[in-house]
Amino acid sequence: MTVSANYDAIAQCNKCGFCHVACPIFRATGHESGVARGRLALLRGIIEKRVEWNEEMEDPLFTCLGCGACTTNCFGSVPTADLVLNARAEYLDKVGKKPAHRLLFEHLLPYPKRLHAAAKAVALGKNSGASKVANALGLLRIFGRDLPKAEGMVERMPTSSFRGTIKPGIYAGQGKELKIGYFVGCGVDVIQVESGKATFESLKKIGKSVTVLDNCCCGLPPWSYGDIGNTKLLAEKNMKIFSEADLDVIVTDCSSCASFLKKYPKVFKDDAQNKARADKQAPLIKDVVEFLYASEFGGDGKGSSAEAVSSYHDSHAGGGTEAVKAVFSGDKPAVVTYHDPCHAIRGQGIKSAPRELLKALPNVEFREMAEADWCCGGAGSYALTHYDLSQKVLDRKMKNLKNTEADILVTSCPACMIQLAWGIRKHSLKTKIFHISEMTAYQQGLA
Repeated sequence: MTVSANYDAIAQCNKCGFCHVACPIFRATGHESGVARGRLALLRGIIEKRVEWNEEMEDPLFTCLGCGACTTNCFGSVPTADLVLNARAEYLDKVGKKPAHRLLFEHLLPYPKRLHAAAKAVALGKNSGASKVANALGLLRIFGRDLPKAEGMVERMPTSSFRGTIKPGIYAGQGKELKIGYFVGCGVDVIQVESGKATFESLKKIGKSVTVLDNCCCGLPPWSYGDIGNTKLLAEKNMKIFSEADLDVIVTDCSSCASFLKKYPKVFKDDAQNKARADKQAPLIKDVVEFLYASEFGGDGKGSSAEAVSSYHDSHAGGGTEAVKAVFSGDKPAVVTYHDPCHAIRGQGIKSAPRELLKALPNVEFREMAEADWCCGGAGSYALTHYDLSQKVLDRKMKNLKNTEADILVTSCPACMIQLAWGIRKHSLKTKIFHISEMTAYQQGLA
């Protein structure tokens, strides 16, 4: 679909400016080109042939976080993120794709083994300090202008992926009936490995069986960049895996993956056969937050106990094998707050469930963070391509975090965890960050 086909939706913008209040990018820059009203005006200019497609269009189109906050704050509910994404697809067709995107979307994400091999190479470079040398020599510039700046966001990486330790296959659980499929997102698989282990242990307590799926990337990264062809390639591979497995539910501990897997019917809206398959599978998809909430407050897993699971966290504000336990070892209750991933709160409407899960933890004082539902600036790989902008958004989030005086910051998105952990180190805060799966696994272990 071309930009012109969306003219009616674009024209719904009445230029009221309410999107200014909610847009993290506009609040960081103050530039009209960085807010929904300005982006929609640009798209209208393209349709009316007052603006031509060229490389100067890249910044206005690709600096959008895609967080959806503008639509939430829009009286007309103009779907700006979707309209911008559609424009990105046309931009790629008319201006072209970058080599780094081709490498990632076409040669790595569809093939988990290749991704694991690449992650091992990155881990070797990161943990040995070689990546810092490469950065100093300017070798990282071939992957984009901002990657050298972002190189330090992750201090070290696991030397083995989650599925390198826990192989894809069927594992017996302690539940009675539920056959659970565990969709392992790329971030959990290669970076947040211990978060994945926590999820896996909790799922085994709830389900009769847990199938660790040999899935590939959900497809959100190429979709976000407007690469629809590679998105469909990834989605088709995953849907084939889903259809070949005998599952009652498919759970993932990446809110971004969960949100996008549920949107597969939208990806294939012009493909009747694939859309029918996507329509059948989409109801099986559950974000681990909503799944654990249902299990804890009236579902299959109420009252279950599980072995406490350790946390690795890269250097995510102090990690270590007993990181969660250490925070709760004091005499006073641990102050806990929560960051809403955009793909959880706006992508799936998940808001109360994580808070109820955390409030149910013993020895916890939950404090709501101001603007908890604002994007942290991570937005997948956004920090790698628009580092300075992402840091301005992150700094605002860190100010709100500091005001809570929280001992623990919890979220459910690996990309958010990386960004927030970097912000914690950058601002010298003592807060520790954990995936919600690790918090609930720790609670189960207390029994």
